Amino acid sequence: MKDLDELALAMPQAEKQVSDDGRPTYSVHGKFFCFHRTRRPDAVDPETGERLDDVLVFRVADLGEKEIMLADDRGVFFTTPHWNGYSAVLMRIPSLGRIDREELRDLVAEAWLTRAQKRVAKAWLAEEGIEEDGRG
Repeated sequence: MKDLDELALAMPQAEKQVSDDGRPTYSVHGKFFCFHRTRRPDAVDPETGERLDDVLVFRVADLGEKEIMLADDRGVFFTTPHWNGYSAVLMRIPSLGRIDREELRDLVAEAWLTRAQKRVAKAWLAEEGIEEDGRG
């Protein structure tokens, strides 16, 4: 979570809000790109049936990107019926340890790009040396 916090806040104009129970939401221009979700009835532990308390939500570019991520053999990303038709993937906090920092950085950057203003995104992509059409 420390890496997530650092990487998310490194994105231009990113802000962090923390709920009363300590759950962060990372946003840009008032729109979330990643957040720690509260317990919900659609995400339960398959062994205990209890609602999961450790789920992160990341915005993704589109539903095609979502499907690619969900097909990852590692099983890091998942979704629930609540998120059907919505460009976002879910990940449990313990799964952060199953991806390296560079992959987490890419995940955060891609999520941020879905919400950042076009001029801000374009400037960041140019600064990073990334072609706009090669971002996802």
